[in-house]
Amino acid sequence: MRLGLVTYNVAKDWSVDQIIGTLGKLGYEAVELRSTHAHGVEPGISAEKIREVRDKFAQSRVRLLSLGSACEFHSPDEAVRAKNVKDAAGFLELAHDLGCWGVKVRPNGLPEGVPEETTIRRIGKALAECGDIGQRYGVEVWVEVHGKATQEPARMRAIMEACGHPNVGVCWNSNPTDIVNGSIRKNFDLLKDYIRNVHMRELMDYPSRELFTLLRSIGYDRYLLVETPTSPEPERYLAYYRALFLEMQRS
Repeated sequence: MRLGLVTYNVAKDWSVDQIIGTLGKLGYEAVELRSTHAHGVEPGISAEKIREVRDKFAQSRVRLLSLGSACEFHSPDEAVRAKNVKDAAGFLELAHDLGCWGVKVRPNGLPEGVPEETTIRRIGKALAECGDIGQRYGVEVWVEVHGKATQEPARMRAIMEACGHPNVGVCWNSNPTDIVNGSIRKNFDLLKDYIRNVHMRELMDYPSRELFTLLRSIGYDRYLLVETPTSPEPERYLAYYRALFLEMQRS
């Protein structure tokens, strides 16, 4: 398992050059570029900019793993859902052009006054549409376990079953709601067949050793991405995070 970073929070104000330089120096192997941040890697950028970004990562030790969008599909308004699918298509096309493995999307709750099964069915349908688009581009769709109510692993499993697309998987998000009596095993087992990416929080605030053990048990050989609050000393923080990450895997 390899360590990377989500630019959300810690690196939100960094340029592409700073991301590559800092992560390469600290031994991080991959990055997920979150939309709307200072690096400016967004759908609609020029072909020249795409080539520039792709070439910079290709010549570095840091893999441009994924793009982190805020596309979400829980709205009761069909037009809103359709717009989010269209927006996701833009990210999937850009991810293809940049050589990324995946695009992160999410649900963001259960709207009041709408039957839960209706919302889950709508989310699943939209995700399947995204899965078709991503499949054409050779890019996976990673659904973050996110949102009030929708971050519950049992509901996320229902969403994945409603989707039923082989190109759509889960981004395990290391949420407090994963933990039952100090363990994540029960909820991990609900989603283990779908996990394509992992976001990590503070290592000591979560059963991280158990997470590593469970990931190894399913043969997970992809990346684990740090997604934590910002720090006044980001380089120092990331260096210590990596050291603890490596030590906890040996334990």
